[in-house]
Amino acid sequence: MSPSPVSSTPILRSTLIWSAAAAAVLALVAGGIGYAVAGANGLWSGLLGVVLAVLFLGITAGSILFANRWYGDPIYVQLFFAIVLGGWLVKLGLFLVGMMMLSGQPWVEPLVFFLSIVAGVAMSLIVDVIVLTRMRLPNVSDIELPTKNPEDEGPDDAAGTAKAASEGN
Repeated sequence: MSPSPVSSTPILRSTLIWSAAAAAVLALVAGGIGYAVAGANGLWSGLLGVVLAVLFLGITAGSILFANRWYGDPIYVQLFFAIVLGGWLVKLGLFLVGMMMLSGQPWVEPLVFFLSIVAGVAMSLIVDVIVLTRMRLPNVSDIELPTKNPEDEGPDDAAGTAKAASEGN
């Protein structure tokens, strides 16, 4: 693993931090509205919807941050895609199992649950847009540029330098 950071790491960390803060506020709002509309069942449905939305959306950013630890490794690309795609498969499996388990529960208010998930996804997208527009990331990153222009040295200069070095000048 290489200690050199990947340029997307600060953006992903900021996104996770801001998403967690926004999710706390959204959980209070969704829980409050759910409680006002459907009582305690609405409260729990609203809170659960926000938690699931944030959890599933955070898995992707978390898996990318985890995969970036191997930046610079010869098999970085393979590891990166294996980890990120594995995270997506885990997310899909958890979602399907979670929805099957929650579908028949009497305490889940379907409309409150659905709207809180939609609000969580919208909140995540808004946070992503705000973070990406405020962070500065160059168009070309994570590369090293040459320090000298190879065209500045003509073929005669390179041969002359090699000849002078061999002569001891």
